[in-house]
Amino acid sequence: MISRYTLPKMQKIWNEENKFSKWLDIEIAVCEALTETGEIPQSDMEKIKENASFSVDRIKEIEKETRHDILAFLTAVAESLGEESKYIHMGLTSSDVKDTARALQMKESLELILDDLQEVNQVLARQAKKYKMRVMIGRTHGVHAEPVTLGLKLANWYSEVNRHIERVEQLLERISVGKISGAVGTFANISPEVEELACEKLGIKAAAISSQILQRDRHAEYLSVLAIIASSLDKFATEIRNLQRTDILEIEESFKKGQKGSSAMPHKKNPITCERISGLSRVVKANANVGFDNVNLWHERDLTHSSPERVVLADSSTLIDYMLNKFTDVVDNLAVYEENMDANLAKTKGLIFSQKVMLSLVDKGLLRDDAYAIVQRNALEAWNSEKTFKELLLADRELIEHMKEEEVEQIFDYSYHLKNIDVIYQRLGLK
Repeated sequence: MISRYTLPKMQKIWNEENKFSKWLDIEIAVCEALTETGEIPQSDMEKIKENASFSVDRIKEIEKETRHDILAFLTAVAESLGEESKYIHMGLTSSDVKDTARALQMKESLELILDDLQEVNQVLARQAKKYKMRVMIGRTHGVHAEPVTLGLKLANWYSEVNRHIERVEQLLERISVGKISGAVGTFANISPEVEELACEKLGIKAAAISSQILQRDRHAEYLSVLAIIASSLDKFATEIRNLQRTDILEIEESFKKGQKGSSAMPHKKNPITCERISGLSRVVKANANVGFDNVNLWHERDLTHSSPERVVLADSSTLIDYMLNKFTDVVDNLAVYEENMDANLAKTKGLIFSQKVMLSLVDKGLLRDDAYAIVQRNALEAWNSEKTFKELLLADRELIEHMKEEEVEQIFDYSYHLKNIDVIYQRLGLK
């Protein structure tokens, strides 16, 4: 059973304490860079590194007066220093600190989400291998189609999560950039060399170009990737919810000891976790639209992106972390009802082999339309009679003219539909 739960870690990434800590890290990194370029005396730099600190409560107290969070932060930090405080924020604008800090927060979040995705796939891989040959009916348009396996369904999800891992890895590189370029990105009061040195110390790259801010296509992509992950989780959860329906009941969420399904109906076992995942996916997907709107700002920058970003970046990151952890637990403890899979396979009395019958007739030399007509008339009769599809085929004189009885019997074998599953698993690296 999966016990790892990362939500508190994600919450810490986006809390006030970590945000201000990042701001201070950036201010110190810039001062270190300025010391290396000879603009700050080494003795003052040592005092800054040793003594620079802040209190969240003090920042909030000062902000009530300044109504400016960066200025409140700088005043609080200056109170922990002497004259060397004059070097803090030298040549910078607020967004140099805020945008670089936000990049660091997004980087930390993606690293955590990457761990979550890899853990999901460990569980999916294990369950996909366990149920590799567990035959169940495949459904298209909600209607019985042809046999698949539960393992194949889970392997498909495994492949999809692998693509999310690739997306997050690519996004990590694009999002891990800072900017220390001044009020409109021209380096008027600070040098590109200082930006590069400071960003290197912070473990990120310097943006090739910026205005007053990092351009918001990066943040829109961040929210988009999280929304795509949410969409997949919604899809996976919806499939489990459908397969848990009483009239299907092939798989279901595990029902823990002492759990209650309904205040009114004691018999209920509801797919509440999967429903929660589907519901929360709507929030993450909606937040992506905010990211798109934030790309378009006036001139070198306005403030319309700032307030919604404080909500959507933290919320989407936290929700995806939560949803991935909950989904991992669902898959890890999935209840599987094999007897119901067998019963559902038999519900259509063999009609799921109709395509194989048609193709066999074509192999015997019939035109496709003629073969289709023979199969369809027997299939339609099977829907409305007590006889099975195979019984009707064996009684069809036109069909028996082209196929022997034993050839018809061989068609109704599930192994025909499973013969290439090993190939699919090899493609996925699931051995």
